[in-house]
Amino acid sequence: MTDTTPTHILITGARRGIGKAAATRLRESGARLACHATRHDEGIAIAGDFDRAGAARDTWRQALDLLDGRVDVLVNNAGIFEASPIERDDEVWRDDFERTLRINLTAAAELCRLAVRHFREQGGGRIVNVASRAAYRGDSPDHWHYAASKGGMVAMTKTIARGYAAESILAFAICPGFTMTGMADDYLESRGGEQLLRDIPLGRVATPEEVSETIRFCALDAPPSMTGAVIDINGASFVR
Repeated sequence: MTDTTPTHILITGARRGIGKAAATRLRESGARLACHATRHDEGIAIAGDFDRAGAARDTWRQALDLLDGRVDVLVNNAGIFEASPIERDDEVWRDDFERTLRINLTAAAELCRLAVRHFREQGGGRIVNVASRAAYRGDSPDHWHYAASKGGMVAMTKTIARGYAAESILAFAICPGFTMTGMADDYLESRGGEQLLRDIPLGRVATPEEVSETIRFCALDAPPSMTGAVIDINGASFVR
């Protein structure tokens, strides 16, 4: 984006980890941000739980208010990673599955829909969806729902890219492997730590700064012909 006007960006899940690092990186690049998280914290202007019906719509409206009625880029980063063993009670397991899909996929889809409609009116825009290596490789037996939600996010991104490129609406998906965030720390410990790292040829997990720089690139600098791209950041632990 070469215009001297600051790019207006809505980023979800910006309180910690990848989202916080991305928000910092985007601000450093001169963008104006509306940052969302589940609760107010330093730098978080919009609080909303995507498990609640209508929260995504409310987030979008608040972002427009904060950004003078214009959003140029949507970054969907909000998500949960909660174990749900198949031994759980049927209703509990189903509720776990549906909660993860509501937060990780349905809310992102609602925001993408609102963004596409807005971008059509203003002549274009960008969507950056933070998915996961799990979209292609799958995840642990306790995380069917997480893998399904991220696979859906990748498919949705490709569909948006193909459907609206002619209207200058671009869409990108980013698929990190393990990243050194709070969620990944807990998971690494539960899965054996060093043993799991042996599955990563690079020998370490990604840093939030590495993922945030990729988000910044897609949000601000990626050439239009890259629309529909899915970018892996996993230390060669899964190569497509």
